[in-house]
Amino acid sequence: MEGELKCPMCLQFFCSPLLLPCSHSICAVCASKCQESSQTFLSQLEEGGCSSNPGDPDLKDFPDVDKISILSETDSGVVCNSRPSSYIGTPSIANIYQSVQFSQNPYGIKCPVCKKIILLDENGYKSLPCNKVLESIVEKFSHGKQHKPLTLYVNCQMCDHNEAKEAVVMCEQCNVFYCQSCKESCHPDRGPLAQHNLLDPIQGRALQRARNKGRELCCLEHEEEQLSMYCTTCSMPVCCTCQSEGGHSQHDVQAIGAMCKTQKVGNSEDNEHLELSQILQSLSEKAKVGTEFIQSLKSMTDRVHVNCSDFEATVVAQCDALIDAIKKRKQELLVHVGEERDLKIGMLKEQASQCTALLQRTTSLLHFSIEVLKESDPASFLQVSSGLISRVSTADQNFNKDMELTPRVATEFDLTLDSSPALHAIQTMNFFQLKGTAAVLSKFSNLLWRWRSDLAHYETPGKPRIVPEDCSAENNSVTIAWQPHMGKVVESYSLELDDGCGGDFRVVYVGSETICTVDGLHFNSTYFARVKATNTSGESDYSDPISLQTAEVAWFNLDPFSAHPDILFSNDNQTATCNSYEHRILLGGVGFSKGVHYWEVVIDRYDNHSDPAIGIARFDVDKCQMLGKDEKGWSMYIDDKRSWFMHNNDHSERTEGGIQRGSVVGILLDLTRHRLCYFVDGFPHGPIAFKNLHGVFFPALSINRNIQVTLRTGLEPPSESDSDDEH
Repeated sequence: MEGELKCPMCLQFFCSPLLLPCSHSICAVCASKCQESSQTFLSQLEEGGCSSNPGDPDLKDFPDVDKISILSETDSGVVCNSRPSSYIGTPSIANIYQSVQFSQNPYGIKCPVCKKIILLDENGYKSLPCNKVLESIVEKFSHGKQHKPLTLYVNCQMCDHNEAKEAVVMCEQCNVFYCQSCKESCHPDRGPLAQHNLLDPIQGRALQRARNKGRELCCLEHEEEQLSMYCTTCSMPVCCTCQSEGGHSQHDVQAIGAMCKTQKVGNSEDNEHLELSQILQSLSEKAKVGTEFIQSLKSMTDRVHVNCSDFEATVVAQCDALIDAIKKRKQELLVHVGEERDLKIGMLKEQASQCTALLQRTTSLLHFSIEVLKESDPASFLQVSSGLISRVSTADQNFNKDMELTPRVATEFDLTLDSSPALHAIQTMNFFQLKGTAAVLSKFSNLLWRWRSDLAHYETPGKPRIVPEDCSAENNSVTIAWQPHMGKVVESYSLELDDGCGGDFRVVYVGSETICTVDGLHFNSTYFARVKATNTSGESDYSDPISLQTAEVAWFNLDPFSAHPDILFSNDNQTATCNSYEHRILLGGVGFSKGVHYWEVVIDRYDNHSDPAIGIARFDVDKCQMLGKDEKGWSMYIDDKRSWFMHNNDHSERTEGGIQRGSVVGILLDLTRHRLCYFVDGFPHGPIAFKNLHGVFFPALSINRNIQVTLRTGLEPPSESDSDDEH
């Protein structure tokens, strides 16, 4: 309650509070300090009328028409003791700017709270009524709280008004406050005045309150008449003379006691207007609800600490689980590196063993030939010379090929650990809001509903935003990343992609992640992507779409996961051989369903007139036989002299010309024309191999242990003239 008992100007407890027509109160001393000439307010209003700053706080409460609202007792709602002669009614627009009104009311006060202007007569602030109720409450409060006596600063009543000094004494008989200089000049301690009793200002103010207590208030216009009636039209107490002869004779006037009771407790027969007691009861109920809510908030702080500790433990456990998963994955990767090491060492040892055996045979042949040359008998020499010359010539011609002077594997490890997705996931790992927030709010919904009617519930999520700098396209896959609308609860996202030809969108992902990679798209195509957010309240609008261009030509590796276990891979899955004498099939890492694609297979090693099969296949082709043996494979198998096309074990189109070590076989898959063609060492080989190809096809080949091949990708298709010469 202390806030209601302090003056808005000096911020101290009220001392002789005066009641303003706007219902605010002010200390008498503060009123004397803020009282100014009415001409000052007139000049301010005239300047405000032509001011270019309409936001002036001194003018913002006044209508734009006249820039001033001069309060009357009727529009203020303030109950005064009488109609003071110091108040004027709200003038018309015509006489707002007439200085006559201001000359008749030479003083004015601006309310420090609402900034409204009150014009006063020649008595100034002294004509304002005293707020005796407030003064009595301040006195009770100060004694009830055992405060120190309130320090009252009372001005001397004998000094000039504008230069009044602080009073030091109060004469009990004269009922006047004096400063030191006025006491010496106006109330000397001699003669009859020497018998007067002088009190300090605090005691003098208490004496005045005691004298005034119980004294009935009198009308300011008819000083001999007591206030016994209440004018409901003007909302102010009046005397009987005002009712019968004064300006209230035509007004609705009631007995002051009855009106006081009505405004305190209300009228049971009048339900249209709630008076003070009824309004206080309603406000008290609301305050009670507010108190309960505050207590609930305070009790929630303890639960917040407990829940925070539990949640911290959960975060620590989840992070520890991630660390354990990384350590486990590290061991798996190290095992894979060890397997790659063992494979390289095994292949090098096998090659060294084969070369050693060949070198031993060659050395043995050399020593044997040298011994034959030492033969002195011509007949004996000629008997074996022809065969020996043939053997030595063959060994000489095939030595470099059989010796395989190029290592089958490199000593470097062509492996790269792609940790960027995991690192990105760790860096972007964050919390997301759960439904539990709504559950917490629901516990206090009744209190909040009584405190305010618009309790916030879940709202439909805002439109997500795709982050272009985090989106990418690689080969025939695209990665799209997005961010949620801040401050909204999102339960899942729905990512949609078109068909790469400007067709309809289709859903490719639904989940809570904010990044998604879509594989198996068409090459050389532009895809549009969009995303929307969803929660229990509904769906958001779609994000602004983003376009991503897939690679113009295909870059891919051989797929070790779909290959037969007998296939051995190296060179970052670009090179392959086999440890079986039987044909085994391996596939490329991408599938094609549209466009024109070209790739090449380099013959790194070719032994014993083997016949590798090279072509395309469905993903579920039988990988334990030669490519083309079943209906899911299309191939050209070729040896060192000729080739055949084969599909579903049907052999056709024998073509002369074979391969050797270093040969390059090109495969042209034209799914625009739905056909397959072959090239050998850069030249078309045979007619169009296969036609009417529809569906998804994977690059494929079948090899055995006599063959080692390397895949070349990302190549531009040959020109039409090259591919159509022999077709």
